[in-house]
Amino acid sequence: MLATLSVVAGIAFSCKGRLGEADPLDIRETPLQTVDNMFAVKSDKGRVDMRLEAPVMESYDNDSIRYELFPEGLSVYTYTPDGLLETLVLSDCAKHVKSKRGVGDEKWSAFGNVVVHNVLRQETMETDTIYWDQGTKEIYTDCYVKMYSPDGFMQGYGMRTDDRARNSILHKPFNSYGKTVQDTTKVVIDSVNFIGPFPKK
Repeated sequence: MLATLSVVAGIAFSCKGRLGEADPLDIRETPLQTVDNMFAVKSDKGRVDMRLEAPVMESYDNDSIRYELFPEGLSVYTYTPDGLLETLVLSDCAKHVKSKRGVGDEKWSAFGNVVVHNVLRQETMETDTIYWDQGTKEIYTDCYVKMYSPDGFMQGYGMRTDDRARNSILHKPFNSYGKTVQDTTKVVIDSVNFIGPFPKK
């Protein structure tokens, strides 16, 4: 009987010596949910208002806020009431924060190679970081911004616009130029929203 007890004790001791303790898990840094190849559509009265696509979405929750992280990039498409694609936003990373205090207190931020393109106005903005406040319906940044349009090129620090990028205001501009002469006979086709006859094969 004594020999049996010593063998069991030896096995328990040897197992304890080989296994190390796991690192403590911080639940605030661990996603509650991970979604691959996310595709979401927001509609208003039966019409598509916005479309979101992302390779990965991670949901987090702590005492004060809930947020979603898009570590591999995010693409956002917004549409007019007539169903035309109006604005496209691309970024390398994004974050969507939802406060637990009240409804409507949501903010988006996008980081890394951010492109905001208004398809209908043919205007494109490039910057490193933008913020979108859903309460005020405003997109803004204090970073360096490049803006391209049919009327010319602008660059500066800081930008404010509405959430559809229709009326952009560039703060602290420098070294910009405009086109004063344009071809009024030029026909511009919206290739994104154009629907017409397809060529016969």
